[in-house]
Amino acid sequence: MGQSLSIYSPSGQVGLPENPFGQRIANLQLYQALARHADFTRLDFLTVREITPEGLAESLFPGETPPVELGAGPILNLQPAIQAGALLRGSLTLSDLAWQRRRQAGDRAYSLIGLIHTLAPPAIRQDLVSNLAAPTQDWDAIICTSPVVRDATQALFDSWHDHLADRMGATKRPQPRLPLIPLGVDGPAMAALADRPQVRRSRREALGLEPDDVLVLWVGRLSFFEKAFPQPMFRAVEEAAARTGRKVVFAMSGWFPGGDRDREFYVSAAKAYAPSVRLELLNGNDRELLGELWAASDIFISLVDNIQETFGITPIEAMAAGLPVVVSDWDGYRYTVRDGMEGFLIPTLGGPPRVMGEHMTARHLVQFDTYQNYVGAIAQHTAVHVGRAAEALAALIDNPDLRRRMGEAGRARVASFCDWPVVARQIRGLIDELAAVRAASPGPAPLPVTDPVSGDPFTDFDAFPTHVLRLNARLSVRPGIGEADLARAGELILDKAFGAWRAGPEEHAEILRRLTAEGPLSVRDILVGFPGPKRRNVHMSLAWMAKLGMLDWLS
Repeated sequence: MGQSLSIYSPSGQVGLPENPFGQRIANLQLYQALARHADFTRLDFLTVREITPEGLAESLFPGETPPVELGAGPILNLQPAIQAGALLRGSLTLSDLAWQRRRQAGDRAYSLIGLIHTLAPPAIRQDLVSNLAAPTQDWDAIICTSPVVRDATQALFDSWHDHLADRMGATKRPQPRLPLIPLGVDGPAMAALADRPQVRRSRREALGLEPDDVLVLWVGRLSFFEKAFPQPMFRAVEEAAARTGRKVVFAMSGWFPGGDRDREFYVSAAKAYAPSVRLELLNGNDRELLGELWAASDIFISLVDNIQETFGITPIEAMAAGLPVVVSDWDGYRYTVRDGMEGFLIPTLGGPPRVMGEHMTARHLVQFDTYQNYVGAIAQHTAVHVGRAAEALAALIDNPDLRRRMGEAGRARVASFCDWPVVARQIRGLIDELAAVRAASPGPAPLPVTDPVSGDPFTDFDAFPTHVLRLNARLSVRPGIGEADLARAGELILDKAFGAWRAGPEEHAEILRRLTAEGPLSVRDILVGFPGPKRRNVHMSLAWMAKLGMLDWLS
């Protein structure tokens, strides 16, 4: 069993910058956990920039004595990787490292291990399949953080192999292994932050909350492009507060990539969808303030709707803090949260496959649309069930004992499943397993329908949501919905976003009129009432109207 591990970090800057993205946070915590909990005596960081071991130690363990010996050197020197028997990279791209290994040391010199943080960008998907053409081996691995990620990755690999079989007559289907290992959280540290009664009292007093008032918390980047459109959360909190008659405050702790402009979008949407609930937009980069919010809050909510998300750290942080969680039934969230145990999974609805998705991808590939606009447009036509979210919130608001039971279950789930020592030991076990494999190693497929890398996101990610808006899906108007909802949607910036993919106000009014008059209808029945050229846009409008809580797909 090797006593060292090599890690490829191109920049060598493993500490957190201002406004860090989730991948940077997850990788930093992973490296810290491997140093503390995986029984290594040394970690060597291989980089493309010069960095000293002292600088590395300060980035990894500021103000602490590192628990292992740390080394730093150029990636051109592979001796540390050869001695360790493994080279870990905090991303999914192994192709360049595989070719370098073959050139400089030979395929059997050590194992390569990558990690998937997202599958959404077409460029990332291209990098992922490039691993198949490179000399990666059976003793290499790409860690998948959730079953949906693993299955989507395998489906992509299979589609790419099918393409190569048809294109080149390829019969071999080599690929790295796809082990399932979640990201982790420091459970004891989160519990210590949350279990501070005096801090809870003082922070709640600062927010103007009485003991019986309820504080609902979101933590994460405040990006409607890449995380979640906030309107379903605002609407669900408003409806839950109205049902329970309790004072509810919604705190969103994060940072706005778009600055004051994005802040105003959120403020205007909150005024429209949650006029009776006070919204607090707080600085998520203030670690002290965030720690106080973990202590002060009663319920955690994260209704993500974006294919950029594949795992989700904040729900497991909330569970470790002892909070019940209300989260969308979406990719990695459904892997970490068990419905009815640690919280509630809220049904989601993916947009219609083979309608507009390939056009969205095409516009992004030729750079008409940025990546943010690409995933934002997909998210705007992905729905989270507002009614079910309101029901879940109301149940938790009304029942402190339920909040306590689910909070306790969340902490137990973290301790057994994704506390960093548990995750670090799994990665150490994977490294040993790959070493054993390395030591012991001595007719045309069907034509792919679409480009496996850059296809229709509503098809590629149709396993993410609970349901998909296919032609046989039945839709109905939610109670209380009328022309005022369409009028509001025509005024709010966040509601109007990516409107070019949808039909216009006249078609939206006709949809509402028909469903109100005739009752539940299938998507097919709705579409045949419109001219052929309009139907794809109307199909997208149905997803959008469901997203904004106008239409119900579960009744």
